[in-house]
Amino acid sequence: MDIRFDNQVVVVTGASTGIGAAAARALGACGAQVVVHYNRSAEAARAVADAVTAAGGGATLVQADVTRPEDVQRLVAAVMEAHGRIDVLINNAGGLVERNPLEATPDEVYDAIMNLNVRSLFQLCKLVIPIMKRQGHGNIINVTSVAARTGGGGGSSVYAAAKGAVVSLTRGLAKELAAHHIRVNALSPGLILTPFHDRWTPPAMMENLIKSVPMGRAGSADECAGALLFLASDALSSYVTGQVIEVNGGMLLR
Repeated sequence: MDIRFDNQVVVVTGASTGIGAAAARALGACGAQVVVHYNRSAEAARAVADAVTAAGGGATLVQADVTRPEDVQRLVAAVMEAHGRIDVLINNAGGLVERNPLEATPDEVYDAIMNLNVRSLFQLCKLVIPIMKRQGHGNIINVTSVAARTGGGGGSSVYAAAKGAVVSLTRGLAKELAAHHIRVNALSPGLILTPFHDRWTPPAMMENLIKSVPMGRAGSADECAGALLFLASDALSSYVTGQVIEVNGGMLLR
């Protein structure tokens, strides 16, 4: 089966690096019109956009800080001005912010973690769902983490809780929106080599994490792209909603 997204507008948040960048490139190769969102990594985002167009897709670059509601409004407005529709929303933007034991986590860091990983998703969905309802269809994919089920590594309990909230929102929205022909699912990556771990996971911790993976290695961002294509494709997953797809090399089994 040929997976195609011709004439579909796909918004990927946090698309300048890591899983978001891999998703954008894969979608471009399948003919999508990809909105490459970034915050600070403009040069990396431009490289992703170039890769999307080189692969045969279309690319629109939009900068926004998704922790700021006014920026989220500007992001959605820019997409609608450029394309007039949103077929798929991939809420990928997120991050750890800081590693701290809970008792050493300042309130402002807690707020920053929740704003980046949960509130941004809430704001984007709040704006995009009415658009998808008017269209009569849509597809939302939220990126959570294996930490939502394991509680996370050292110093990441608040991040893990935020990703747990993403899972719950995914399932709740799937029920709310099924009657409107809008599917909502989540991707749950395990140990994936991205700038996230370059920044937050010391070598000794990474070594121990790899030992916990039955496949004996960390995954790559490109190895998450196939699951995202599956969830985004009505041809492949039209009867799939409210699900969390685990991509973790056997690190965590149901």
